[in-house]
Amino acid sequence: MTDATDGTTTTKKLRTTTSRVPVVLLSYRTEAAIAAAIVVLLLAVGMLVPAALSMGNVQNIIQAAAPLIIMSLGVLLVVITGGIDLSVGSVFSLTGMVTALAMANGADGLTASAAGLAVGLVFGSINGLLVTVVGLAPFVVTLITYAVAGSLAFIVTNGRSMPIGAPDFWLLNSGEMVPGMPNHLLFCIILMIALEYALRKVVLGRWFYAVGSSAIAARLLGIPDLRIKFAAYVASGLLASFAGLLTVSYILNAEATAGASLMLQAIAAVVIGGASLFGGTGSAIGAVLGALMITCIQNGVNLSGDPGSGLGHASCYGRQG
Repeated sequence: MTDATDGTTTTKKLRTTTSRVPVVLLSYRTEAAIAAAIVVLLLAVGMLVPAALSMGNVQNIIQAAAPLIIMSLGVLLVVITGGIDLSVGSVFSLTGMVTALAMANGADGLTASAAGLAVGLVFGSINGLLVTVVGLAPFVVTLITYAVAGSLAFIVTNGRSMPIGAPDFWLLNSGEMVPGMPNHLLFCIILMIALEYALRKVVLGRWFYAVGSSAIAARLLGIPDLRIKFAAYVASGLLASFAGLLTVSYILNAEATAGASLMLQAIAAVVIGGASLFGGTGSAIGAVLGALMITCIQNGVNLSGDPGSGLGHASCYGRQG
């Protein structure tokens, strides 16, 4: 009897485990479709330019996509809550300029990085306060801070590009805290897993979806909707600044217009990944795949248009190979 009971219990466990697999696959069907599209795109470009399938080009795509991935994860939180953040591109640019300026004035890499992250914290907080406390429309608020941050990026250095003075600052992007894995890839993986887990399994993460679906209903349920929205904008600003730090760490130079096109790309990556601009839906994995899709398209266009140009043109902000 004991053996029969054990056998029945094991069979039930196997059936339960097996039944969960299709459910997981269904919940990520959009992400699976995007991943398949990326593979098809790479194969199609590879037929025209064989070098596109080389390990060097794949590494270049990942390197170029890393800042966009990190920025998209921040924008995702804002979009899930039903808002939008147009300031991330200018915050990205201003972060690089402030970091380079701090180094030019004698700051070490850590202090300069803290100054750069403070840019995202300040602008994210301003966005959050104006949206939640003052009650202004997110589009208007972030459009204004986009213009302000973009103007400041020119003002702080008179529009000149600035070199990065710290000799070891490149390690932030290209060093290897985990042997065999560059830091930019490690940061992307950690942030994606942490955010996806928080949104799916943690109560606080589920609150973001609730607020995006209906802020009024969320408030009636006792969810602090204004705090959730404020946190989303702060996170978006901080991640935009961190993306800026990774980029200047890679190219070792700060440009006032470095993030000019990234704002629209980040929003597009989030939407491609399955998020709705009306809020309430979206995933970190989808945002990452959306950013990779955009970078792969840029890379394919560059390689197909000029096959002899090498592998250093995965995106407009990548360092030349």
